[in-house]
Amino acid sequence: MSYPPPPRVPSGPRRRSLLASVAGGVLLTGCSDGDKSGEEGTAGSPSVAERVRARAARDSRGIVERYDMVLAAFPTLAERVGPLRAEAVRHAEAFGETAPKTSPSPSVSPSGTPDGASPSPSASPSAAVPATEKDALAQLAAAERALADRRAKALLDVPGELARLLASVAAAGAAHAYLLTEGSR
Repeated sequence: MSYPPPPRVPSGPRRRSLLASVAGGVLLTGCSDGDKSGEEGTAGSPSVAERVRARAARDSRGIVERYDMVLAAFPTLAERVGPLRAEAVRHAEAFGETAPKTSPSPSVSPSGTPDGASPSPSASPSAAVPATEKDALAQLAAAERALADRRAKALLDVPGELARLLASVAAAGAAHAYLLTEGSR
């Protein structure tokens, strides 16, 4: 009895092996730094990461200034708002900004801005302190919420460590917004 010839086995890798290799290569490429365009600028221009870090530092300084304006207008809120302001100062420092450690107590002009000071670039002209403590806390909470949202969007464009820092500070800002509104209920 004669045996049938062996089935023809093509030489080289099989289709499944090839597809698995290509898919693995794509995954590894997607997880790598690639060309690091987010970390390095071209011809001296700031990188995306540097711009995001600078903006986050300015925004943190701006929220500290808002806390200062509320504290200057309503010193009775110091126990409630002071720890949140201190956290905002630490956030600014984490992004490389230096902010005053203690809350100054300048007099507040009718526009809600401390006399002799102008609102920060991140503080809008509508940043005047409202007439009531409840409204001032609500305005601070809205500013913290908006800043947390902006930071959450920005973390998608930056590399690892800065993205983690932005995510952490955004979460803290959302918690601040919650704490500022929860006490008024």
